[in-house]
Amino acid sequence: MPAIAKTKIIIDALESFLGADARIAGTEIIPVSNGIQAQRIRVCLPDDTLPEDEGKLYLFPIEEHRFCLQLCYLRYDDASSTNATVSTLRFLPSFFDQYPPEMLVAGQPFMFQQITEQQFPVSAHVQSLLAQLEKASGANPLLLSLQQTETALHLLRSALASLSVPVTDSQVPACRFLAHDSEREKILAARLIIEQHIDQPHTIRELSRKVAMNECYLKKGFKALFGKTIHEYQQELRIAKAKELLQVQGLSVTDVANTLGYSSISHFSTAFKRVTGLKPCELLA
Repeated sequence: MPAIAKTKIIIDALESFLGADARIAGTEIIPVSNGIQAQRIRVCLPDDTLPEDEGKLYLFPIEEHRFCLQLCYLRYDDASSTNATVSTLRFLPSFFDQYPPEMLVAGQPFMFQQITEQQFPVSAHVQSLLAQLEKASGANPLLLSLQQTETALHLLRSALASLSVPVTDSQVPACRFLAHDSEREKILAARLIIEQHIDQPHTIRELSRKVAMNECYLKKGFKALFGKTIHEYQQELRIAKAKELLQVQGLSVTDVANTLGYSSISHFSTAFKRVTGLKPCELLA
């Protein structure tokens, strides 16, 4: 695959995963094999567009029976909720050449003939595998490559397996805590905080502290109760309010961005277009 095509795939996946406004602070290449590439990317994210710290699978058809598959994992730093690490694994067309086409497409939870984006959870075991991949070292290059390839295959197998599990089977064990009224009330309280402060969006960390709930439980419980991630719910409320300010009250794009607490007009415009498909100026009265 030409270098330009590979670069475009990498950019497309990262922009979809993080948003166009994410700033890359540094990149570390992790050599695995000719068919598998890995990177550890340091990123800084805007306060108003923080994605969930989960994993995503991207599949890009290159040509008939030729694919590039990329796994992306986002992990936030403890020190700052806007600084994060993205670990990526790219399985190039040469990796898939070793498998018959009929084996590749049989029983998969997505279509290999079209561009695919699938989200999957990141367990503690997957976190451990990522650390193992990134910290692997050794004097024998072949043994090191074999070790990293084995870890990369384990990560791919884990992602595909989690996507193959029916939603009805996977949600119940993860959200048993919702059987308790006290836990549901914490999530309802988090939603109320979001609704009352759409001009001052809260991070998941801030919400979890305010309602005294574990971040992981808050994210999973919120998605289970309301069918949306905290970020999606927060963004929908802000964009709905933005529409009202633009169409009914006739505020300028600058005033709306400032009123709703966006860090810049460009961040507001990007978020607005991502949700509505339109530029804010197209809705001005």
